Amino acid sequence: MDIDRARQILESTNKINVKYDGKPVWIEEVFESSATARVHLEHKPSDQMHVKVSELQE
Repeated sequence: MDIDRARQILESTNKINVKYDGKPVWIEEVFESSATARVHLEHKPSDQMHVKVSELQE
């Protein structure tokens, strides 16, 4: 995924399925300067991690 698409998903009011390492995640924040995002597992908001946006899949 690219940084623009990650930002679109973050700002969308619709639920858009995103996966990281084959697991469903929610994008919490996008960091354009480092091309990373803070995400959490779909059903575990406490499980947050920083990942490269390029490793996210729609």
